[in-house]
Amino acid sequence: MNKKIIRYILSKILYIEAGFLLLPIIVSLIYKEDISNILSFLATIILLLLSGYAIGYKADGSGAFYEKEGFVIVALSWILLSAFGSLPFIFSGSIPSFIDAFFETSSGFTTTGASILTDVEALSHSILFWRSFTHLIGGMGILVFALAILPRSNRHSHIMKAEVPGPVFGKLVAKMSYTARILYKIYFAMTGILIIVLILAGHPVFDSFIHAFGAAGTGGFGIKASSIAYYNSPAVEIILAIAMITFGINFNLFYIILIGKVRDGFKSEELKWYLFIVFGSVILIFFNIRNNYTSYLKAMRDIFFTVSSIISTTGYATVDFGKWTAFSHSILLFLMFTGACAGSTAGGLKISRLIILVKSSILQFRKAINPKRVLSVKVDNKPVPKEVLEEVKTYFVIYIFLVIIFTILISFSVSDFLTAFSAVMATFNNIGPGMGIVGPTGSYASLTDFNKIVLSFAMLAGRLEIFPILILFSSTTWKKK
Repeated sequence: MNKKIIRYILSKILYIEAGFLLLPIIVSLIYKEDISNILSFLATIILLLLSGYAIGYKADGSGAFYEKEGFVIVALSWILLSAFGSLPFIFSGSIPSFIDAFFETSSGFTTTGASILTDVEALSHSILFWRSFTHLIGGMGILVFALAILPRSNRHSHIMKAEVPGPVFGKLVAKMSYTARILYKIYFAMTGILIIVLILAGHPVFDSFIHAFGAAGTGGFGIKASSIAYYNSPAVEIILAIAMITFGINFNLFYIILIGKVRDGFKSEELKWYLFIVFGSVILIFFNIRNNYTSYLKAMRDIFFTVSSIISTTGYATVDFGKWTAFSHSILLFLMFTGACAGSTAGGLKISRLIILVKSSILQFRKAINPKRVLSVKVDNKPVPKEVLEEVKTYFVIYIFLVIIFTILISFSVSDFLTAFSAVMATFNNIGPGMGIVGPTGSYASLTDFNKIVLSFAMLAGRLEIFPILILFSSTTWKKK
C-alpha cells in the first residue's frame, strides 16, 4: 500500500473542497446574510487547508500505484468530503448534531437527497446553496473533477474505475485526464442550459440553480417542504422530468453524439432498455391509478415526473406516491432497484448490469435445453468478456446481500417493514425519499442515530458501487507485504 500517494491525493481533494466553499460565501454576501454564516464557511475552509497540509506533508505522490490504492483513495475522499462538508451545518447551527449533519452531507455528495430536516425553508440561502451544490460536485464525481485539473495522468484509470458508476469503464480519448475534462465540460454545459431554461420558464433564479444542481447530479434536495409540488408549474415539472431522464443517460453517448456519430449514440442497447423501462412504467402506473385523478393529463404529468425522478434516483416529488396502490409501489421499487444507465450521475444497479443479468439468465436456460450449443452474452452485438460477466454476477450477489443486511439492521428500531426496506433501497440506490415514514412528504429525522449511521454508510457504498468501501474496511488492505 503506497500511503504517500494516498495522502498526496487526499490533500489535493481537501484543497479543492476548500475552494468550493468560497461559492456559498459569495451567495451569503449577495443575500446580505448574518456574518455567522460567512464565518461558518471560513472556519471550515481554514480547517480544510490545515488538514490538507497535514495530510500531504512530505507526500510527493511518487511511487507505485495500483487498483487497490485507487479504491482506497476514492473511499477515503468521499468520507472526508462528507465529514468536512458537514461542518458549515454544525458551525452555523443549521444542523447541530454531527451525525445528522454527516447524514445530510453524505446524502448531498452521494446525490441521494435523503434529508433529516423537517423545516428546510428555515435555512439560509448560503446553507441551501452548499447543501445542493454538493449534488453538482458528487454527480460526476469529485475525483473525476480532480483528474481533470491535476497534471498527473499515469494513475487516473485506477481512480476513475473506482468512482465512475457502471460495470465497464472506457476512455473517450487516449488520456484519462482528457476524458475527465470532456465529461465535466459536457456536464457543466448541460447544467448551465438547464438553469437558463428553468429561468426562462418563470422559475425563480435562485431556485433554478438549486433545482438544476439536483437534476444534474440526480440528487433531489429541495428548498421547499413540498418539493417541486410547491410551485404548481406544469412547465417546470416537464423540464425537470426531461432533465432527470437525460442526466440518467450514459455521458459517453453525449460525447459520441457531439462528435457527429448520432446514429451510433442512439443504437445503444442500454439507452433503448432505459427508455423502454421509463415509458413502460409510466403506462402501467397510469392504467393502475388513472381513476384516482379527475384529469388524465395531470395524472400523466405526475406519473411521468415520479418515474423520471425514481429511475434517475433524483428524488424530487410533485405528489405523495406513498398513497398510490401496491402495484404502483412495486413498479417504483423495481425502478429504485434498476436505476439508470452506467456512466451517468444516477445510482441504482444500472441498466447495463440488468441487461447482462437478464441475457445471462436466458443463455443459461437455453444451454440447459441444449448443452452442446455454444452461446455468448452480447450487448450492442458485441460479446461480453467473461471477466465482466463474473464481475456483474459478483456485484449482484453482494448487492442483494447488503440490501438484506441493511434492512435487518434498520428493522431493529423501525417496526414498519415498508419503511425499513424502502429506506434502505432509497439510500443504497441514492434515490432519497422512500415510502412510509421516509416517504416524499416525510423525512429521516425520526430514525435513530444508529440507523442514520447505517444509512450514511449505505449511501456511500451505493454511490461508490460497494467495492471501494468494502476494500477500505478490509483488514487485508492495510497489511504490509
